[in-house]
Amino acid sequence: MQDDTDQLLRAILRDVLGLKPGQAEAFTAQTGLFGHLPELDSMAVAGLLTEIEDRLGIIVEDEDVDGDMLADYGSLLNFVTERRSAT
Repeated sequence: MQDDTDQLLRAILRDVLGLKPGQAEAFTAQTGLFGHLPELDSMAVAGLLTEIEDRLGIIVEDEDVDGDMLADYGSLLNFVTERRSAT
C-alpha cells in the first residue's frame, strides 16, 4: 500500500500546489514541505488536507495537523500511510 499511497500523495501535492512537472516525483523523505516550498503556505495547507481526505478516504483531525506532520515529505507520507492502514 505504501507505493500506491506514495504515488497518490505525490499526485495530490502536484495538483493542489501546482508544482512543476517532475517536482513532486523528485521528492525524497527528507524534502522539506511547509516552510520550504513557497507553494505550501497556510492557505494551501487547508486545501491540501481536504484533498488528501477526499482522494485517500481518510480523516485528518485538527489536532493531527502540526509542524512535524508537514515538516518533510517522509513525515506526511508516514502519516497518510498509517491513516490509510487504520481504515
